[in-house]
Amino acid sequence: MRIISGKHQRRKINPPKNLPVRPTTDFAKEALFNILNNKYSTFENLTVLDLFSGTGSISLEFASRGAKSVMSIDSNSNCINFIKKTAEELDLPIETEVIDAIQYSNSNKIAYDIVFADPPYTIGDDDLILLHQLVTENLLVENGLFILEHSKHALKDIDLPSEIDRRKYGATVFRWINKE
Repeated sequence: MRIISGKHQRRKINPPKNLPVRPTTDFAKEALFNILNNKYSTFENLTVLDLFSGTGSISLEFASRGAKSVMSIDSNSNCINFIKKTAEELDLPIETEVIDAIQYSNSNKIAYDIVFADPPYTIGDDDLILLHQLVTENLLVENGLFILEHSKHALKDIDLPSEIDRRKYGATVFRWINKE
């Protein structure tokens, strides 16, 4: 795993092997951030929420590229401890919390410019639809962006409200949803 760009460009990150994760591939992450670079001229004023953050790959990438603040949420304390330790070592503005992402989405009242969610590929369509509803209702600023990563087998033939784009990279699908 590596940080692709920004302050820590090309920096390799070696998460422990025992984390229960499936990190976003560098190929998919690079494609994701190429699209984001075309949408935003700078990341400096962006507040970002990374749900199901796992190794923190997405959080670290946003922070390295200068995001104003990044919040990483995961229900696994080992994942959060790794993210917290790595962020401290690299002096990156990442806050962390050990909590279930759906519970956080339901109870939190802070709105973010970008919410990225990469739930386990085993999560069901009903939970993905619930997550979409909670994020767009509770966690996005006006004109905020929700990026949902999921398996190509999930949400087949289901269009999510306010979906503006969908990209497939191997087994990974990114859905782009605007809060209007």
